[in-house]
Amino acid sequence: MVFPREVIVGHNTTDQIKGMCSRIFREKKALVVCDKNTKKISGERIDKILSGASYEVTTVIIPSPIIRKNIPVAWPSQKEVNFITKKKSAQEADFFIGVGGGSVIDVTKLASFELSKPYISVPTSAAHDGMASPRASIKDKGGSVSKTAVSPMAVLADTSIICKAPYRMLASGCADVVSNLSAIKDWELAHRLKNEEFSTFAASLSQTSSALLLDKAEDIRSGFEEAVWQAVKCMITSGVAMSVAGNTRPASGAEHMFSHMLDKIAPGKALHGEQCGVGAIMMMYLHGGNWEKIQRFLQDIGAPTTAKELGIPKKHIIEALVHAQEIRPERYTILGEQGLTEDAAKRLAKVTGVI
Repeated sequence: MVFPREVIVGHNTTDQIKGMCSRIFREKKALVVCDKNTKKISGERIDKILSGASYEVTTVIIPSPIIRKNIPVAWPSQKEVNFITKKKSAQEADFFIGVGGGSVIDVTKLASFELSKPYISVPTSAAHDGMASPRASIKDKGGSVSKTAVSPMAVLADTSIICKAPYRMLASGCADVVSNLSAIKDWELAHRLKNEEFSTFAASLSQTSSALLLDKAEDIRSGFEEAVWQAVKCMITSGVAMSVAGNTRPASGAEHMFSHMLDKIAPGKALHGEQCGVGAIMMMYLHGGNWEKIQRFLQDIGAPTTAKELGIPKKHIIEALVHAQEIRPERYTILGEQGLTEDAAKRLAKVTGVI
């Protein structure tokens, strides 16, 4: 199991980057990875702090993902990862610092994994739980895929910065964490029916992160910095749960398959966490669980619960449900080994109010 050695979440914590680096690394060559926006938000400040502490710092700006209404709506591709790994400064660096949203951090963790470099995660937004997870989502020819990467050596989350990101991103991150509830149901089912290895500790961490958020809907909707602090802690816990399990089971089930299939069918329409939240409503219904509680939570924080709110045609929702199991056919979920029929998918989406 590989866990972050340090996790610092709080107001104006960016200034603690020097102390964090000195405690974790003896070496002095740092590569700061960001995009043009996060460089201004936090990257330049981190560069200045570390350079003033005798670190040899190189900043690399990756091409920005597709942005719509100030929201990144497309995953990075291997092209962005190669952009980092081919640079001499990256190959010679002792450690990386990923400064940005999910896309930047995913690129950083994949590049660090390919070059066998440790990295620090410095999120500037909280759109999903990838800031502390050992997996990265990346675009390929058929949509988005989840790849093995590495957990960060540390996480430094400055809530004074994260709370300034568009609220939609925070709501999406919360939806992603709450979708763990259906993912755990899938994991338990696979354990019972397929004798798949199950970690009670990892499952408990994942469920705890979701349960804590469910009780904080009113706080989260306020958009206050304390709400961001609460949400980010839950996202980090969700990421750690995957490190404990050694796979994505604690936070990824049929609802994530649904989301990834939507990325293929209707790319760039909604955020990952938003899609997973809607998927969790439907998958929890199939499990016979309290899907209405998930639905109410998402409504309370202003996250989508319908196809219309996702901005995705009803026919694509049905198509994604029918073909979701094709994303990871080796992973057993409530969708079974054959997936849903079109009639079953239509009924599911209608009875839960998604369409």
